[in-house]
Amino acid sequence: MQQKIDEMKPVLLKEIQMAASLTALEDIRVKTLGKSGSITSLMKELGSLSLEEKKKAGQLLNTLKTEIAEAIEKQKETLALKEMNEKLESEKVDVTLPIRPDTHSGRIHPVSQVIEEMLTIFAQMGFDLAEGPDVEDDWHNFEALNIPPSHPARQMQATFFMENTEDKILRTQTSGVQIRTMENKKPPIKIVAPGRTYRRDYDMTHTPMFHQIEGLVIDTKTNLANLKTTLFEFMKLFFETDDVSLRFRTAYFPFTEPSFEVDVGCSRENGEFKIKSGAGWIELLGCGMVHPNVLRNCGLDPDVYQGFAFGCGIDRFAMLKYGIPDLRSFFDADMRWIKHYGFLPLDIPNIMSGLSLNAGGKR
Repeated sequence: MQQKIDEMKPVLLKEIQMAASLTALEDIRVKTLGKSGSITSLMKELGSLSLEEKKKAGQLLNTLKTEIAEAIEKQKETLALKEMNEKLESEKVDVTLPIRPDTHSGRIHPVSQVIEEMLTIFAQMGFDLAEGPDVEDDWHNFEALNIPPSHPARQMQATFFMENTEDKILRTQTSGVQIRTMENKKPPIKIVAPGRTYRRDYDMTHTPMFHQIEGLVIDTKTNLANLKTTLFEFMKLFFETDDVSLRFRTAYFPFTEPSFEVDVGCSRENGEFKIKSGAGWIELLGCGMVHPNVLRNCGLDPDVYQGFAFGCGIDRFAMLKYGIPDLRSFFDADMRWIKHYGFLPLDIPNIMSGLSLNAGGKR
């Protein structure tokens, strides 16, 4: 028995070492340690030996079995690492190579593009980005914004209420981010807050889920002139034209006083819509000076601090800038639509290159 073991051991170890693949190594394992394997067959011969011979041979076989199993496991790790390296080498992609527009089909959604355009502009103007939860509580969405339970604005917003909760809703506006910022950050504050909002409405210009961006500036000196200048500069940069005129109409919002709706000059000559100074106007956003009650609700003294806020629909800005007629198409997941209105990945704007069109990109 010992002679058989002494002859078998180097042969098996050499086969294991020479195995060139995990499949070949598994074949060796089965041939050696399997039910009909060579070592298993020797174990079966122990029954024909005397007690003393059986004890000695059993120890030798167990030692051989352990050495072979360890050798197989070690070679398995070596082969697995080798296969992994070969796979990584063969499948690697050079990410420094430029994307070729004629060989890829991905597109950036107009809403995503417009969000990046807006954030690029506001970043250049010194605004910070702020975010908040889509599922909001009553305090941050209504109460802190000077909208008590009996206020008619609550009914106008057609709110989605969460089941089995006392005050959780899908936010109807991103204004809750402004409240959270004022609660947790001392002035001066200068932020913009983009995000999804939700209201029970659905037609060509309204959907149950849409996108808003709001701006907030709080300090000791901010005034209405600062608000008007900010919006005027933003409109010029976003629509990429100096020929912009704005009209501020008095309005009512519970969270600002005074409040305004802002129209931008436009032209519809020959059936073509353009943002420019002209005979026509189109409403784009709401704004105003932050109401003293809102400041008090956030722990700020309105005798010391003042500020302005503004908000607009991102989807509406996308429709106007890129000539998209129906808001519902934004959510249809139609590849033909995204091919037509979408943007190439390299067109995403940034602070270095500016907006996509300024950077030379095109749809």
